[in-house]
Amino acid sequence: MASLSFDASQQLIGGRWQAADGAQTLPLLNPSDGTLLAQIARGGAADVDAAVLAAQAALAGDWGRCSAAERGRVLQRMGVLVLEQADDLARLEALDVGKPLKQGRADALALARYLEFYGGAADKVHGQTIPFANGYTALTLREPHGVTGHIVPWNYPMQIIGRSVGAALAMGNACVLKPAEEACLTALAFGRIAQAAGLPPGALNIVPGLGEEAGAALSQHPGVAHLSFTGSVAVGRLVQAAAARNTVPVTLELGGKSPQIVFADADLDAALPFLVNAGIQNGGQTCSAASRILVERPLFDTVVARMAERYRALRIGPALDDPDVGPLISPRQREIVQGYLALARDTGLHLAAQAALPATLPAGGCYVAPTLLAPAAPEHRLAQEEVFGPVQVVIPFDGEAEALRIANGTPYGLVAGVWTRDGGRQFRMARQLRCGQVFVNNYGAGGGIELPFGGVKHSGHGREKGFEALYGFSALKTIAIKHD
Repeated sequence: MASLSFDASQQLIGGRWQAADGAQTLPLLNPSDGTLLAQIARGGAADVDAAVLAAQAALAGDWGRCSAAERGRVLQRMGVLVLEQADDLARLEALDVGKPLKQGRADALALARYLEFYGGAADKVHGQTIPFANGYTALTLREPHGVTGHIVPWNYPMQIIGRSVGAALAMGNACVLKPAEEACLTALAFGRIAQAAGLPPGALNIVPGLGEEAGAALSQHPGVAHLSFTGSVAVGRLVQAAAARNTVPVTLELGGKSPQIVFADADLDAALPFLVNAGIQNGGQTCSAASRILVERPLFDTVVARMAERYRALRIGPALDDPDVGPLISPRQREIVQGYLALARDTGLHLAAQAALPATLPAGGCYVAPTLLAPAAPEHRLAQEEVFGPVQVVIPFDGEAEALRIANGTPYGLVAGVWTRDGGRQFRMARQLRCGQVFVNNYGAGGGIELPFGGVKHSGHGREKGFEALYGFSALKTIAIKHD
């Protein structure tokens, strides 16, 4: 078992670290080698209930009495502490998720930036005065929902905590966080950072556990006023259905099958790093991964050949070795991805390139060889379904109309990239792509703390990041005063 600087088997409720009800625990495994990292708390309905009550008490107490400026100062102090502990947090994230150290450090820096951004924005969310009938003054205020629930996945714990919990706290909500049972060490470390920064007890509560136990209890708890969920479409539907019974608003970010569209006039040297990196980052376990590459036919063979060169040069290894691609999160996820690769073989998809798995990889690790498949038909399952692994398909097209038809032709709509020097085409494509973010001559996998992020269709609804997240974590109140 790895040596941790804190007891990972405890949960945070009302400012106290304590065992789960019944002292139940779950094993947390290192995806790089299959060894035991820690035992974590197996929270359940009783723990979630206690956490919601603690959050309600915080709203009625010190946290609820904080001014917006005071909330901002606490978040900014949290951001400073994250920066000071960035190397330790990066190592924890690498061990827990299996991502390369450099990605873990980038995630720690992103968490700090979220806290800086929302700390600075806390006192800058303004209402409006509204011209109304004579004798009235009408105005609007933005108020916190109250207790907000946050169900965070295993692929980017720090980043998603930052964009979700950070925004909710900035608006004055009190949070109950349910991190994924596969990867929750940085969530627990974040709780200790929040305490050290002076966040009042109960403003942040952390209940690890299984989705069908702690997650389900949080989704349907009548004391929760808003839910934020990032994860699969299937589970997102369950969360939304549970919340609907209490008429609770939900922000859902449910993944994607995001395209990068490369036209014949693209700057290929600029595009190539983005074409590959946005597909294999975090082992392809990224909601906004560019898993489909659409290439205009005159450039198709060249793009495939140059992407193949990059694939063959990828280094695969344990997270702490800081490779290009680490392991997948779990044996189950590895089996899912291997099933898609078997489907590719069985249906005759051409293997354009595959990175080599070193013979020295730990036997217990969850490794899959990064794979490039080209050409693929737009309707093929690997071009339609979210694989959530280091697998990309390349699809040829002729002209803008076909590119749009293919790009919009999946159930998802999260992110898209467009590579072209034609200014008119840039705007035409960006306006007609059905997704929440479009990057032109660049591609950020959900990138940018300041940039609103979220999807359409099966990719979910609601927006995180930027000021839009603050609006989502608040309720608008209208006041009309008759004074004449």
